[in-house]
Amino acid sequence: METIKITSPVDGSVFAERPVAADAAIGAAVDRARAAQAEWARVPIAERGTYLLAFLEALLAANDEIVPELAWQMGRPVRYGGEKGGVEERTRYMVDLAENALADRPAPDERAGFRRYLRRDPLGVVFVIAPWNYPYLTAVNTIVPALMAGNAVILKHAAQTLLVGERFQSAFDKAGLPKGLFQNLVMSHSQTEKLLGSGTVDHCNFTGSVGGGRAIEKAAAGTFMTLGLELGGKDPAYVLPDVKLDHAIANLAEGAFFNTGQCCCGIERIYVHEEVYDDFVEGFIAESRNWTLGNPTDSGTVMGPMAQARFADFIREQKAEALRKGATAHLNVKDDRDAAGSPYLPAEVLTGVNHQMSVMREESFGPIVGIMKVRDDEEAIQLMNDSPYGLTASIWTRDTDRAATIGDRVETGLVFMNRCDYVDPGLVWTGVKDTGKGGAMGLVGYDNLTRPKGFHLREAI
Repeated sequence: METIKITSPVDGSVFAERPVAADAAIGAAVDRARAAQAEWARVPIAERGTYLLAFLEALLAANDEIVPELAWQMGRPVRYGGEKGGVEERTRYMVDLAENALADRPAPDERAGFRRYLRRDPLGVVFVIAPWNYPYLTAVNTIVPALMAGNAVILKHAAQTLLVGERFQSAFDKAGLPKGLFQNLVMSHSQTEKLLGSGTVDHCNFTGSVGGGRAIEKAAAGTFMTLGLELGGKDPAYVLPDVKLDHAIANLAEGAFFNTGQCCCGIERIYVHEEVYDDFVEGFIAESRNWTLGNPTDSGTVMGPMAQARFADFIREQKAEALRKGATAHLNVKDDRDAAGSPYLPAEVLTGVNHQMSVMREESFGPIVGIMKVRDDEEAIQLMNDSPYGLTASIWTRDTDRAATIGDRVETGLVFMNRCDYVDPGLVWTGVKDTGKGGAMGLVGYDNLTRPKGFHLREAI
């Protein structure tokens, strides 16, 4: 029997092992989802929300068990308490938003003798392929609004965080959600491709690599299913001369190194106006020294290992290339665990970087950040846009109008001012270029998990 193992980044041990579902079991799960969804679509939205809030309470009640479990699965330090706050914020927001988001929308022009409106119908069966880096938050982004919109959900979680899928299933079971509406499956890549090409699911949401997104589009070709793809990122920050320097330094260091840099919208490159460059770099290096490496199961650890050794090795290669081309490494922390083949990788800050270096253009997804000096807004905008990706960009200034003007020209899905690394459930989570397509959260999130249906009703003559 084929199995999937979780190799813990903490000590290299096998933390858990699960059998891959049989092909017949996957087919049966889809059939159950289809049948359950037909009944669920007729359940009032408010009643759906009761189930979703009960699910949330069940998940939050398990948080003391979830936190160390996450540390062993993917390396996040236990001091951060898991993803409880974000899961609660997003779930409650999307439940509260559902009535408004799914309400009938009258046509913008009234016509005497006609009733004309747009309705949002559920898509049917939604297939969620969730990643390991924020395994609860990224899954909640789609699972909650999909169910609120009247869909059924099948979850395939990343191999690194298989137990998260089980936690979701347990919480939904405790909430009493009707059987078949949510199902967690352990699947191989080949089974995933087969399901995508089968025509039996109606939407797939995937968070992961660009290569993974292309493979999903290829597998789903010809089925006409809709896709939501959040793929790579190389999120920039621009620090302007009027910035509140201490605030920017502290928040950008956290944006670069929290979760060991394994954040979809983590800060990977910083452009600093020449007027404040020296002061910023000095302060940023000092702040970054606080992001020390340790065992994630220890309560004092602020930065744990990367989820897999190969991810750390890739960043070691990026750093080595940058140094060969003239960059300067400022932390260069000596750690006996930091060696090829180890997931333990200390934080690093590079200056003297340029866009001929991989570390400034290709996704790192780890605890390394490059800092470049710029002359003005024009140069900063040009460099921020010199990337195949576009998820978020942050602008650090006291001038809101200037931030909005700059943000309007940056090729990105979301513009921040004086903050970074955050998902606002009231807006949208989306990207441009190789970062993917579709969008989660807010009204757009509901639109992408439903299909429009028009009603043109003429009164009797």
